[in-house]
Amino acid sequence: MSDTATQVKTGAEEIHWDLSDLYASSEDPQLAKDKKDILKEADAFADQYKGRVAELNASEFKGMFEQYEALQDKGGKIGSFAYLQWSTDTGNAAFGKLVQEANELSSELSQKLVFLNVEWLKIPDEQAQQLIEAPELAFYRHYLESSRRYKEHVLEEKQEQVLSATAVTGRNAWVRFFDETLGRAKFELDGKEYSEQEVLSKLHDGDRDLRIRAHASLTKKFKELAHPLTFVFNTLLADKSTTDKLRKYPSWITSRNLANETDGKTVNALVDSVTSKYPLVQRYYKLKARLLGLDEMKDYDRYAPMMQNEATITWDEAKEMVMDSYTNFNSQMGEITGYFFEKNWIDAAIKPGKRGGAYSAGTVPSVHPYVFMNFDGKIRDVQTLAHELGHGVHQYLSRQQGPLQASTPLTTAETASVFGEMLVFQKLLKELDDPQERLALIIGKIDDTIATVFRQISMNRFENAMHTARREEGELTTERFSELWMDQQKALYGDSVQLTDEYGIWWSYIPHFLHTPGYVYAYAFGELLVLALYEEYTQRPEGFADKYMELLSAGGSEWPEDLVAKMGLDITDPGFWDKGLAAFERMVEEAEELAKEI
Repeated sequence: MSDTATQVKTGAEEIHWDLSDLYASSEDPQLAKDKKDILKEADAFADQYKGRVAELNASEFKGMFEQYEALQDKGGKIGSFAYLQWSTDTGNAAFGKLVQEANELSSELSQKLVFLNVEWLKIPDEQAQQLIEAPELAFYRHYLESSRRYKEHVLEEKQEQVLSATAVTGRNAWVRFFDETLGRAKFELDGKEYSEQEVLSKLHDGDRDLRIRAHASLTKKFKELAHPLTFVFNTLLADKSTTDKLRKYPSWITSRNLANETDGKTVNALVDSVTSKYPLVQRYYKLKARLLGLDEMKDYDRYAPMMQNEATITWDEAKEMVMDSYTNFNSQMGEITGYFFEKNWIDAAIKPGKRGGAYSAGTVPSVHPYVFMNFDGKIRDVQTLAHELGHGVHQYLSRQQGPLQASTPLTTAETASVFGEMLVFQKLLKELDDPQERLALIIGKIDDTIATVFRQISMNRFENAMHTARREEGELTTERFSELWMDQQKALYGDSVQLTDEYGIWWSYIPHFLHTPGYVYAYAFGELLVLALYEEYTQRPEGFADKYMELLSAGGSEWPEDLVAKMGLDITDPGFWDKGLAAFERMVEEAEELAKEI
């Protein structure tokens, strides 16, 4: 593909969000006032309740929680604005300064308020249960129940304050350094400089020579940055090990499972089910290599499209695809999605200094979510838009649960996003008659599912290996990280993909390992759950959309297994994951049948 072709305008170049529902700018007087007021309000709150939590009756407890939520909302608003503004221009020193100020403010606020959690978890179980069951606290019941699981892991107030204070200049600072290092990095390709995101997108191009050059460009820069990135990884792995010991977590993944409101048994069942199906991935890549006419598929060929000249999709076309899919499923879902476009709640332009990837920021219940992405006009960008708007709809609906229960555990957080992708995929599939076009679309969907399920579980296995090695062996070299990475990648791809030596360094740019250790299995959890949910929808569509919208509106106010049970599924059954994996296998079989036709 020529350089000119890569510069085709999509209309997303002008799609920037309007953050004024949070604050007008960094200089907004309201922002300055909120930053000043919040610590005074926290002091007043502590004066009123500190040392008294165990004495409060249910009505007083409710009043305390309402004040606490107001403080959380105001603090979250400041932090959300700072991060969202910075993520579109990570090289802007003023934006970085505000992020640091917001982090320090959040830490100070946490230190002032941590007494509530410490005192609540010290209340004897019998007394706590009476509060949990009190009618006055019915709204907060799930928060109260789920927080008690941390009883053995919370420290004394002073210790909690120290951990919160030191995180600002420790863990949080290193994560920011990682983001800024890759956000500012320039990747040279064909005599020009690009951002990481722009070069990564070339790996989805139909031109193999371009993919090879993009792969070399990325590898070269990752190797140049290997020393600082390895240091950041080692530091954050050691930091987590120390924290886990202090909190008496038996494993590196325990705290993530608790936060996800799941357990090791369920997660292990998921991991075992997915890894047992690695041969299915290898079978697919052998098919894809034949379809692409390749004697040998390399790691840079995995995301090659089937249609050599993939047309550029404009922003307006992508918007229409997503809006139609969401509206046809449920009119309220379509209406909410429309707000993101009409009210400028999306930032989609690719530009220098903007961090890579995509996310939907729930911000705070008193405002609304914002969607962040880098739109490049490819079909996968339409799926990314659908994915993040799924999160956005979920976050918009769950605001009614308030600051303590609006957010969902990561295990169910991916449900709406992946379901949104599935709605768009099915819409596109229905509109295609040509077997070659249908095959190309299915191949794209299989690629995405492998990336979401199998690759994420292989990354979970890498995380497990590197956390274990860091704790048993001490500081790890770049080569040791690469060895652990390649072990897991070889297990996944077998002999179906030849992994280049250069691919060994590709663990170093993945932010999830550092931002949210243990996160990645949630993608597989969400994708397989949605494949099962979508099958339920196709078999029993009557009333499904209404129940689904209720599930989203519940946010984090119920246990995940109880929410999903309302949709007719049991995620606690070890065999549950086979439903989604069987749906994936049917996709591979359909691709094989279409390939025979063609």
